[in-house]
Order: sequence, then structure tokens, then C-alpha cells
Amino acid sequence: MSNWQTCSSVERTPDRVSGAWVFRGTRVPVTALFENLSDGASTDDFLEWFPGVSRKQVEAVLQHAEDSLLQPA
Repeated sequence: MSNWQTCSSVERTPDRVSGAWVFRGTRVPVTALFENLSDGASTDDFLEWFPGVSRKQVEAVLQHAEDSLLQPA
């Protein structure tokens, strides 16, 4: 499981979006990225649909997720 606390592109506040991890400075949950990608959307689609999220943030989240998968359990 990923430790999102170490990813500077996301934040979590208990009273915003039910405490979900969101892209920093937005109300867009990180899970929205993975759900959209899983449903066949491209990164460009996601960025178009969620204009408050930057490409740099998406790339950082994807890199963080990849790095966490490569770490031994």
C-alpha cells in the first residue's frame, strides 16, 4: 500500500472530500485518476476533465504509485 504522505502533489484534510487524498490545491480525489485510467481514459483526457490538476501532479502521483509497487513488502 502506498504512503501518500510522502507525495508532495497530494494532500488530505479530514473535513474536505471526506478525508480522501486529493491533488494538492483541488478537491479532485487521487482515486479519480486511477478510476479514469482503469476505464480507458488517457492522461490527457483526465487533465481536460479536471482542469485544476496539473500534468506535473499527475506524473508525480503515477511515479509515486509505481515506486510503491516496486518496494519490497
